[in-house]
Amino acid sequence: MTIHVLAPGLLSTVQDGGRSGQAALGVGHGGAMDTVALRLANILVGNVENAATLELTLRGPRLRFDSDSLVAVTGADIEAHCGDAALPMWRPLAIRAGSELAFGNVRRGARSYLAVAGGIGIAPVLGSRSSDLNAGLGARALIAGDTLPTEPASRYVAPSLWRELGATPCAATKWSLDPQPWFDSGLRRSIRVIAGSHSPHLDNASQRALFSAEFRIGADSNRVGYRLHGPALALREPLELISEGVMPGTVQLPPGGDPIVLMAEAPTCGGYPRIAQVIGVDLPHLAQHRPGEVLRFAETSLDDAQTRYLERERAMARVARIIAERLRD
Repeated sequence: MTIHVLAPGLLSTVQDGGRSGQAALGVGHGGAMDTVALRLANILVGNVENAATLELTLRGPRLRFDSDSLVAVTGADIEAHCGDAALPMWRPLAIRAGSELAFGNVRRGARSYLAVAGGIGIAPVLGSRSSDLNAGLGARALIAGDTLPTEPASRYVAPSLWRELGATPCAATKWSLDPQPWFDSGLRRSIRVIAGSHSPHLDNASQRALFSAEFRIGADSNRVGYRLHGPALALREPLELISEGVMPGTVQLPPGGDPIVLMAEAPTCGGYPRIAQVIGVDLPHLAQHRPGEVLRFAETSLDDAQTRYLERERAMARVARIIAERLRD
């Protein structure tokens, strides 16, 4: 099956769970910015959780499907239509061959995810189909005229949905996944961080500001990192540092005083002071912030971060089991 790109949207890329185990080669992890939305979209169409999807940023593409397809859209609230019908999110959707999906502007959040049963089938690079735009790995961002192959679906899913489709171009299940536990676009919720190894070197005013001030996401922010504008943070005295390992969520402090939060396409090492680390469960929430929006940091502990991560994974596993049962009906 092939997906034809009629219009590319603002920034539409193929993303999966990322490139694991390549950091020793200097290759970053990459992958989806909102890994939770990616995983749930795949679960809704019966894929493995890290299958390749389309990540749609701020404005989506227009696509034509040349075969019957099962799809799902999760993540940011985006305008979407199949023909004249509005396309609901957070549920499986059956699409007839020849149908077009037209995505418009993202209304809340920054990134939506379109999963197709079987997954996007472009050739993997270093074990991943993700587009790493900064490193130039994988496919570039979509342009009009592109064609995307998909892999065969691993099993026949949602048979009752196909029976209801009839002659209409698309149909959705009567049930849906509640987005509230997974997608929170409330911008006043603080981003939880663990103090970094160099946070004690901040001067007193900067230590207070890090956890009390608002920071605005700069216009030059992207999948590599978010540059934050707010009170200029400063060290007590200059530090002579060698480059050390960094990862998505690391908060670095360049000499100018504007912190940078590394995101999905983070490099594998860096020489700026590391003043904080965004906890894993809050990275998807941060990824749904767009340039110009504000955020605050709240300090937490490693134990709390690990507990929250395990709670999320247990909840994800329960949801996956329930949806797999419904897809067999």
